[in-house]
Amino acid sequence: MRDTSGKTPIWRAIADALRSDIVEGRYDPGDKLPTEAALAERFGVNRHTVRHGISVLVDNGLVRTRRGSGAFVASAPTDYPISKRVRFHENLIAAGRRPQKRTLQVEERSATEGEAMALNIDPGETICAYHGLSLADGQPIALFESLFPMARLPEIGLALTDTSSVTEALCASGVGDYFRASTRLTAVRATATQALHLQLDEGGPLLKSSSVNVDGNGLPVEYGRTWFAGDRVTLTLENEKPPTL
Repeated sequence: MRDTSGKTPIWRAIADALRSDIVEGRYDPGDKLPTEAALAERFGVNRHTVRHGISVLVDNGLVRTRRGSGAFVASAPTDYPISKRVRFHENLIAAGRRPQKRTLQVEERSATEGEAMALNIDPGETICAYHGLSLADGQPIALFESLFPMARLPEIGLALTDTSSVTEALCASGVGDYFRASTRLTAVRATATQALHLQLDEGGPLLKSSSVNVDGNGLPVEYGRTWFAGDRVTLTLENEKPPTL
C-alpha cells in the first residue's frame, strides 16, 4: 500500500541511510553490515523495521543475506567517467565490470523542438530513437535514449538492429569517431516504468544525463538522455589532459 501521509516510512529512511553508507564507501563489497540488533539501536526502531529496510537493499542488489550469518554488501557503485570520449563498454571494463546492453526499441519519429535544437536540425525532421537498458555484471544500472538525425545518418536504424553498440552503429553509418560536446546532469526520481526496468522502488534516486556527441566536423550525430540508478553508479568528471609541449 502507498503511504499518502507525505512522510517517509521509517524502513525506507533506514534503507536510504544504509545505501548512503555503502555509496560513500563506509562499507566495501563483502563487508558485513551491523547486526539487526545494532541497527535497531542505531535507528531507535524494532528489528522487524530494520529487516524491512535491509530487504529493500537486497531487492536492489546492493546487499545479500546469509542465513545465520547476517547481511553483507554485495556490490559497490560503478565509477563512470564523463569526459570528451564517453564509451559505455570501455568505461565498465575499466571499472572491472562486465558490460551489457539490452535493446528495448528502435523507432523513427519526428524531432521535438528541444531535440531538434540539440541535433541542429529543424523541428519535425525525422530522427531515429534508440531505447535501451545498460547493465553491469547482469545488474541494470541505466536506461538510455539515443537520438540520431536520419538526414545525416540514413542507415543508423538498420545498423542498430545489428548491434547494441552506438559506437559500432555510428561507424557502420560512416562516423569513424565522435566526441562529447556537452553534458548536463540532473537529479530526478524514478517513474513507475523506470523503476520496473531498473529494479528500483518508484521514486528512487536517478541521475539524468543529457548529452550531445559530435563528429570530427563538429556536427551533432547523437543526442542522448540516460537515467542512471543513483545508488549503482558514481559519475566522475574527468579533465582532458593538456597537450604535451
